Amino acid sequence: MKRDFDVVIVGGGVSGCALLWTLSQYTDLKKIALVEREKNLAKVSSNAKANSQTIHDGAIETNYTAQKARKVKFAAEKIRRYALNKNLQNKVIFEMQKMAIGVGDKECAFITKRHEEFQEIYPGLTFFDKAKLKEIEPKIILEEHGLDRPDNVVGSGFESYWCGMNFELLSENFVEEAMALNSSNHVFFNFKVGRIEPCMDEWAVISTEGDEIYAKFVLVNAGSYSLPLAQSMGYGLDLGCLPVAGSFYFVPNLLRGKVYTVQNPKLPFAALHGDPDVWIKGKTRLGPTALAMPKLERHKTSCLRGISWELIKMDCNTDVASIVFDLFTERDIRNYVFKNMVFELPYIGKRKFLKDARKIIPSLSLSDLQYAAGFGEVRPQVLDRTKKKLELGERKIVTHKGVTFNMTPSPGATSCLENALKDAKEITQYLGAHLDLERFYEELSPEELG
Repeated sequence: MKRDFDVVIVGGGVSGCALLWTLSQYTDLKKIALVEREKNLAKVSSNAKANSQTIHDGAIETNYTAQKARKVKFAAEKIRRYALNKNLQNKVIFEMQKMAIGVGDKECAFITKRHEEFQEIYPGLTFFDKAKLKEIEPKIILEEHGLDRPDNVVGSGFESYWCGMNFELLSENFVEEAMALNSSNHVFFNFKVGRIEPCMDEWAVISTEGDEIYAKFVLVNAGSYSLPLAQSMGYGLDLGCLPVAGSFYFVPNLLRGKVYTVQNPKLPFAALHGDPDVWIKGKTRLGPTALAMPKLERHKTSCLRGISWELIKMDCNTDVASIVFDLFTERDIRNYVFKNMVFELPYIGKRKFLKDARKIIPSLSLSDLQYAAGFGEVRPQVLDRTKKKLELGERKIVTHKGVTFNMTPSPGATSCLENALKDAKEITQYLGAHLDLERFYEELSPEELG
């Protein structure tokens, strides 16, 4: 087989798979390859064990401003519409209630004000007082002996919404559809990219085993590994990486839907939330915790053998040390980091986590909690060495030379089709190919055509 392609996509997570499908469905590019270092698709961050299985559209994520929520809502609607168009209900996408709750007078005032502001963005967004919450999500109100918790509790959300997503199965569906559209596409498994080099008027994508494939354009969607690859080619040297790993606990099926709590605005990490697991039936997942660690992939190896030397090379400088030091001078962040370190300790961690978990389920007992071993994954948080700050959200390195690097921490999975569209625009413009933009919007986001 001749290994020349129009585009090579590095990374078989949901972002890379979404791009493969988008290019196959809406452009006239004839040969597209996807390379994946594992033996199957979506085995790292997009794996069903690695994330909270949520379409984050901004309705209940309390750290989103109204401006960001409007933007994220359009991105989320694209994958929701894709899944429904492909009849993936109750296989890939799941319907359940979802809400953000405030506990105590201060948080209740925040949720009430936020609900009033966000109603216009999300038609059908419903406000739940304590009595209504007891009716539709009783476990967040009832204490151990069946009495109502004394705190005031209110919520904002939906009693029914397509908001659960198995991103692993979504990835597989993207690729299945893309291969059906174009038999010249190819997926390479067990292909760990060692380097990317110019070769005549193309790029050579070379594996650590010496295998080579060629492309006119290379798009790197390799999660935590995107930045090391970029820096190996001399790009993104002004950036560092703070890998943060999330852990989860299982409890019995105590929640009927997704329950999110109010985010501390000083913390750059997700607040505790509860999610009925769409992969393991009969379980509710609580988390995530947030633990900084010197790894680009959490469960690949154990203890010090899993240290990523690419990460050490990236971050071993005074700029990154200064940014991390500044983060730790903020008391809320420092306390949060130390608390999450304790969560990982045997015996003590489970007991400390129980105290936080009772904010969502006050009747929760220690015996209800089961540490979800092997669940959770690293999310790479970008450190900007020039601005000397932690940069939240997605980051892109565009070289304008036919190779681009994406870093997509959570909620990058929700934005996979939105990001695929941005990449498709760049790729088709660079290659002089055609992108059927109008059909993309007609099928996936007709609201944006208006």
